Amino acid sequence: MHIRLLVIIVFSSLLKLPVMPLPPAHAEVVPVGLGSYTNSLPVGAKDPASPGDKTDGVAPPLPTSDWWSSLLWTPFSEPQFPHPLAVRALAAGLQIYYPGDHIAVSKTGIVAGLAGGGQDFVLGHSHQAQFPKARLKHFSDWFVTTAFAAGGNRLDVTYGHGSPFVYALYAGGEARLTFATAPTVWSGNEQAAVLGISSVGHHYGLFGPTGASWEGLGTTTLTCHMAGKNYFSVALLPDNTPQTLAIFQRYAYAHVVDTRVGWKFDAAQSVVTTAYYFTTKAYEGQETNTLFALYPHQWRYRVPRPNVLPNAGYDSVRGRMRLQQGNQFTTMQSFPGVLPALPDAIASNAVAPNTVSKGAGSYDQAVLRQYVEEAANAKASPYKDTYWEGKYLGQLASLVPIAEQCGDTAAANRLLDELKARLQYWFTAETANGGGAKRNLFYYNRTWGTLIGYPASYGSDTELNDHHFHYGYFLQAAAEVARHDPTWADDAHWGGMVKLLVRDIASFDRNDPMFPLLRYFDPYAGHSWASGTAKFGDGNNQESSSEAMNAWTGLILWGAATGDTKLRDLGIYLYTTEMNAINEYWFDVHGENHPKDYAATEVAMIWGGKSVNETWFSGAPVPIHAINWMPFHGGSLYLGDYPNYVRRNYAALKAENGGEAWHQWADLVWMYEALADPADALRQFNAHLPNLPIEAGNSKANLYHWLYNLDALGQVDATVRADYPVYAVSQKAGRRHYVVYNMDAAPRTVTFSDGTKLAAKPHDWTLKIEGGKP
Repeated sequence: MHIRLLVIIVFSSLLKLPVMPLPPAHAEVVPVGLGSYTNSLPVGAKDPASPGDKTDGVAPPLPTSDWWSSLLWTPFSEPQFPHPLAVRALAAGLQIYYPGDHIAVSKTGIVAGLAGGGQDFVLGHSHQAQFPKARLKHFSDWFVTTAFAAGGNRLDVTYGHGSPFVYALYAGGEARLTFATAPTVWSGNEQAAVLGISSVGHHYGLFGPTGASWEGLGTTTLTCHMAGKNYFSVALLPDNTPQTLAIFQRYAYAHVVDTRVGWKFDAAQSVVTTAYYFTTKAYEGQETNTLFALYPHQWRYRVPRPNVLPNAGYDSVRGRMRLQQGNQFTTMQSFPGVLPALPDAIASNAVAPNTVSKGAGSYDQAVLRQYVEEAANAKASPYKDTYWEGKYLGQLASLVPIAEQCGDTAAANRLLDELKARLQYWFTAETANGGGAKRNLFYYNRTWGTLIGYPASYGSDTELNDHHFHYGYFLQAAAEVARHDPTWADDAHWGGMVKLLVRDIASFDRNDPMFPLLRYFDPYAGHSWASGTAKFGDGNNQESSSEAMNAWTGLILWGAATGDTKLRDLGIYLYTTEMNAINEYWFDVHGENHPKDYAATEVAMIWGGKSVNETWFSGAPVPIHAINWMPFHGGSLYLGDYPNYVRRNYAALKAENGGEAWHQWADLVWMYEALADPADALRQFNAHLPNLPIEAGNSKANLYHWLYNLDALGQVDATVRADYPVYAVSQKAGRRHYVVYNMDAAPRTVTFSDGTKLAAKPHDWTLKIEGGKP
């Protein structure tokens, strides 16, 4: 225990960062460096509803955007999907169900919700048939405790990601389980504290305290007489054997009371080590370990350790979950690097002429400069809501390095000035003459501990949806400014406001008085959730995984540009973990997680209880695919880590679309295809000249630059890592291409895992090509 505590302290110490105290309750405009926000709701703006009495002793800031968030936004809850179990808070108690054997392919995707009402049974209270509501009692990084109370009768249930257990504490009564049909009892009897039962083909262990007995065997209602004790637990079993029941009984009385994640980035190896900790309380015996099931993105990268159930596990909509015992586990995942933009590989002296494909047209710097000038001289977009303003900021930010690379310093400066002006306008909560609030600003909501940008959109205000999508573009823009102007980015100027956005979407300090930990990121599921409320029958959801990656890319680049390694490493942890979750659950690049009869090559959106091949806004093939590619930037190369999958996914899209007549977002399709076949992408691009269809957040310059430079660089080579995080490696025609952007003012030598060394120029891209086959 002392060793484990030391490990937790070491990991936690890496996550400490001084934070601002709560703003004064009476202040309206709160200064932050040269910027400010308001803590007074702007006139005409909408606020998220207060949770009222939906918490039981839990103080703000309150978490949102979690798999269990509907508990705070409804009288009881919508279905929650911690996996392998599914649960729902009802007036009668906690409904418990195993959806793993009901996974089915539908016309819209993969369904694994609460089939047939999902009532394996309800865990309730012997002296309280109905409770008035369910409240949040406690939460940790991936566990939650739901409280039911009426007078002196109380039931607290604790459950979480990966756990086959549900733990219960009682006051004023005892455990009562209600089934739709009488369960089969295959182990134990009325005088046994422990029962092994099966209900609708699902196997459970019911663990009463020592000395407990049972009433109602053979009926639909089982009551555990708990011998004057208050603890009880239920476990989903992989099978109905006495041996398995005995193993689960060993851990059934060690209730999980806390869960914590810790991460560390090893820059020398470019590896993220993530540790997952369970803290238990033994109600009987001395056991301190528990049982937990790992998702594919965890077991694929887990550091091996002995296992009492080496072949046991559960099916889930995310794929096979593997059972493990202990009080912690660790994963190690490689970080593939990000860049501010692709290098200008064709203009670089490092690239030999024969590495550039000639059949699809030649790279014309004048054309690229023309596209940059068109964008730089275009009429500025009017200020919009946070999402569409963000898209515009992202477009401008992607143009700056391209303008630099093609030698158009004047255009780069104009674009940078526009970025600064727009960010500063948003980061100031009053008019220039101090005359009060204005239209585009940020407001801090004290109850939920969140920063809301107005005008809002897509429920980013009333339901706290999508902040990581919206603010990710702001982070990309701020990182690009910081790359050129470190003074602008310091806390005394505008950096403090940027860090507030970071803390809103992904604060890493557990003691942050203003924001909850990692609001949008689920550390156990390995990806973000978009809905603030999760008020859906299939739990929470996330559609555009690539916009989440856009946020983490912006955070990495911001940290690298400002020298803030804590924020940089936070971004690297989020980026690397979500990247692997995307490859497992959206793309299934290994072909192991989606059902065998699921014909599509990807899903557009994942939910707690299903995965669907549709978007919120369109059922057309291109948006269904491209919503998980956009926007394209220097952090998008992870999409090409598996070139064979890219080919397969592109071929599927082409078939679904009925050919190459792309009716929308053709630019995104070509940019994606270029990760595997840039020559064909260039063929299509040149066939459409001069009428280029461009998605709203993209630009002709970004499209042109991406296609031709990928044609020169070749395919992503994810097998090679660097000891500096702003890098990329690719390979073409048997030659490796090594790229580094050095954020520092001095040269640095970057060493790659294959032994290659690169002398990186300060504040510039450096490209090196090594001959010989990789």
